Amino acid sequence: MPERIPRRFFAPLAIGAPEPLRELPVRLERMIHFIPPHIEKITAKLDQIIGQVDVVLGNLEDAIPSDAKGAARKGFVAMAKAHDYAAAGTGLWVRINSLDSPWALDDLLEIVPAAGERLDVIMLPKVSGPWDIHYLDQLLAQLEAKHGIGRPILIHAILETAEGVANVEAIAGASPRMHGLSLGPADLAASRAMKTTRVGGGHPGYRVLADPPKGGDEAGGQERPARPAYQQDLWHYTIARMVDACASHGIKPFYGPFGDFSDPEACEAQFRNAFLQGCVGAWTLHPSQIAIAKDVFSPEPEEVALAKRILEAMPDGTGAVMIDGKMQDDATWKQAKVIVDLARLVAAKDPERAALYDL
Repeated sequence: MPERIPRRFFAPLAIGAPEPLRELPVRLERMIHFIPPHIEKITAKLDQIIGQVDVVLGNLEDAIPSDAKGAARKGFVAMAKAHDYAAAGTGLWVRINSLDSPWALDDLLEIVPAAGERLDVIMLPKVSGPWDIHYLDQLLAQLEAKHGIGRPILIHAILETAEGVANVEAIAGASPRMHGLSLGPADLAASRAMKTTRVGGGHPGYRVLADPPKGGDEAGGQERPARPAYQQDLWHYTIARMVDACASHGIKPFYGPFGDFSDPEACEAQFRNAFLQGCVGAWTLHPSQIAIAKDVFSPEPEEVALAKRILEAMPDGTGAVMIDGKMQDDATWKQAKVIVDLARLVAAKDPERAALYDL
C-alpha cells in the first residue's frame, strides 16, 4: 500500500484541523481503567477513581448491550464534562465500536463535537490494517476542523485479529495520531482459532515437558515417574511483535484485559511478563486490578537505586565502570535511563513512591 511521502506525513488532513503531533506527550499510563458510562452507580464514583488511575476510559464497545449504546455515548459525554481529568494528571479515553459496526459513526459524530476538547485518545477495536487508521485519521481531522478543536485527538489501536497482527508494523506507522497498541487476547484467540475461552493469561494445556529420566528400565514393566511440565505464555510472540512495532515507530505498547478477577496472582504474572517485555501499561477491568497494575508497571525501588548509581557513575553515558562487581557500559546506561525516566514520571504522581525512589 502506498504511503504518504515524509513531507506530507505531518500535514493536517483537513483545512483548519490542528497540526499533528511530532512527539507523543510524556504521560504516565500504567493502567487504562475501563468504565461503562451508562451505569450511573459506577460513574457516580469517578471522583474517587480519577485520582487512583492514570487513564479513565469510557467503554462503548464490548460488554455494552446493543440497546444501551446510545445511553453509553450520552453517559460518556456527561462524565467527560463533569470532571477535570487534566488537573488530576489523568488521561481521558473512549473506546468506540468497531468501524464495521452500526454504531461507530454515531460514536464519533456525537462524542467528538461534545467532548473533543477534553478527549485525549480514541481506542479503535479490531484494527485489521492501516486502512482502518487512515479512515479514522481523516474523519477526526474533519471533525476537529468543523468544531474548532485545538489539539489532535490521538488513536490507540487494539490488535485482536490475525490480520491485524500480520499488519502490525503498518498499523503502528499509519498516522502521526498513533498513540499506541493494545493486545486484545480474547478476540485474537477466536480469530486464530486458538483452543481457549480465557480472556488473557496462560492455559494449563500450553506447556513444555521435561525430558524423561535417564537409565530407567523401560521394558521392566515399571511405571515411569511423572515428568515435570511447565506452563508457557500463549501471548509471548504477539507481545514481542507488538513491542517491536511500537518501539520502531515511537508509540506505546500495552497489555490488554485479564478476565479472571478471582485470580490476582495470575493477573500480576501476566502483567509482569508484559512489563518486562516492554509494555508500559495494561487494562484494568475491575477495581481490584488497579493496585496490581500500579505495582507492576512502576519500577522497583532497588532497580531505581541501581539505575541512579549507573547514571551518576557515567554522566555522559560513555565508557565503562564497575558497580558491585558488575560491568556497566553505554548499553546498561541506556537501560538505566529507561528505569529512572519512568521512576520520575511515577514520582510526579505518587508521593509515596517518590519517597521510596528518593526523587
